[in-house]
Amino acid sequence: MLNNNTICAIATAPGGAIGIIRISGPKAINIADRIFRPVGSTLSLSERKAYTLAFGNIVNANNDVVDEVLVSIFRAPHSYTGEDSVEISCHGSAYVLQQVMLLLTENGCVPAGPGEFTQRAFLNGKMDLSQAEAVADLISSTNKATHDMAMSQLKGHFSNELTHLRAHLLKLTSLLELELDFSDHEELEFADRSELYTLANDIHKRLLSLARSFEVGNALKNGIPVAIVGNTNVGKSTLLNHLLHEDKAIVSDVHGTTRDFIEDTTVINGIQFRFVDTAGIRDTDDVVENIGIERTYQKIQEAKIVLWLIDKQPTEAEIEDIKERVEGKKLIVVRNKIDLTNSSLDNSSSAKPTIPHSTFHIPHSSLVDISAKYGTNIPMLEQLIVEAADIPQISESDIVITSVRHYSALLHADESLQRVIDSMNIGLSGDLLAEDLRMVIDYLAEITGEERITPQETLNAIFSTYCIGK
Repeated sequence: MLNNNTICAIATAPGGAIGIIRISGPKAINIADRIFRPVGSTLSLSERKAYTLAFGNIVNANNDVVDEVLVSIFRAPHSYTGEDSVEISCHGSAYVLQQVMLLLTENGCVPAGPGEFTQRAFLNGKMDLSQAEAVADLISSTNKATHDMAMSQLKGHFSNELTHLRAHLLKLTSLLELELDFSDHEELEFADRSELYTLANDIHKRLLSLARSFEVGNALKNGIPVAIVGNTNVGKSTLLNHLLHEDKAIVSDVHGTTRDFIEDTTVINGIQFRFVDTAGIRDTDDVVENIGIERTYQKIQEAKIVLWLIDKQPTEAEIEDIKERVEGKKLIVVRNKIDLTNSSLDNSSSAKPTIPHSTFHIPHSSLVDISAKYGTNIPMLEQLIVEAADIPQISESDIVITSVRHYSALLHADESLQRVIDSMNIGLSGDLLAEDLRMVIDYLAEITGEERITPQETLNAIFSTYCIGK
């Protein structure tokens, strides 16, 4: 339920030169008027037009100037929240912002809760639920891909797609339910079964396509997991530090230094990767180190890409073990310490590894020679990692699912739609088809936050297209 309080909040992060305070609600402009004194004009904020700026001072009860500000005015329903809104641009001082907030609350504002401005925008019909979720995704976007996915959803591309599918399903559901009103005339069929069958299969394919995009969307949003594995002292921590461009992991010649995994993210070619440096694999009696090695195997299972770092010819047992553990994943074999046989390094691919080239072959794997110590061929490795991620180019017009909630709803909708297809294949009655179609529509409505299909909506769909009784 939407309350009638007028809310306020600091809308900018601390530490900047400018700080913005946002006010929204039925009394937003009147409350701002009580603490604002215009400079160079006699017009109050209430007398000014929407989408205008006013320059002046924020003053306290003693008419002391708190700050010199710019005030932006927005009038319902043409604002972010759909309500009267004001934005006060102050200097970024934490003291100034808190003083302005105190004055607003003393004059009738209520501090906003987390996400309350966007919640009001949703409740006032300014955006649907999936668009509201995209606001948070846009704020947290860290690269071009996540930005473009959030913008696509915020602009309503996903919502429009669902509305289009829902409209087709609603039309056929309405016709199936109309048949029930003429059940004494069994020969009547308002809903063309062949049209329904074709439409159901087309929508089934589209729902599966949207659901499959979740793998890409989730990876881009949370970072593609990459596990760095190998024996102790092969240079895993040094490599992690190069990939992250910071000294994240402790580097030592002592075997077994890394006893637990170290994880951090970085962006390569606009794609976010989540790198995990794992404990070195070796036979040991150390209980703590063995726990770390078990976690290494767990991280291999969770990773999409595995970097297997080696500095000598692996044994047949090691090769077979890694093959088994990376089945279904992208493997990059990274042959480290090429600097041991090269007195001068020029960061070129001509540097030779210490491991013979007649080594081994692992299906679906790539091979690169590097020096983690000197950073030789790290750009080449990064390019292989990007290629292994196999992420398609994302634009603002593409629809990519990033929410677990959306993904779950799409799967449930498709399950119900599959029952419709199966029911038609065995010739079940229209009432059973209509019930499953209703469930498909309701699951799609869950994504955008629409109400479930109502009898009135069904009637409107019937009578808007067909004339009964002529």
